Amino acid sequence: MIVIVTACGSAEEADRIGAALVGERLAACVQILPMCSIYRWQGQIERAEEWQLQIKTRAALADAVEARIKALHGYALAEIIALPVAAGSADYIGWVHAETDFPV
Repeated sequence: MIVIVTACGSAEEADRIGAALVGERLAACVQILPMCSIYRWQGQIERAEEWQLQIKTRAALADAVEARIKALHGYALAEIIALPVAAGSADYIGWVHAETDFPV
């Protein structure tokens, strides 16, 4: 299991991406959290309200999830990072696998 993290510039975009990933069984769950980001972009320090998506999926689906995020995302350079899950509830991890179990 992995958690893929991305951020969107609007709640609507975050919802659209999250719904697509779950609807297409690329993710078992997507949590959307409001946040403030401070970052350097094109030589300037920027501050923006963003919505972070925490995407729960199987490691085998990482490339497919990345491709789908890129297809739906409005940013020129979308944050897409995958974090391994070192441990967790066997029941929850089993549920994530069951919800994303389809022929790839």
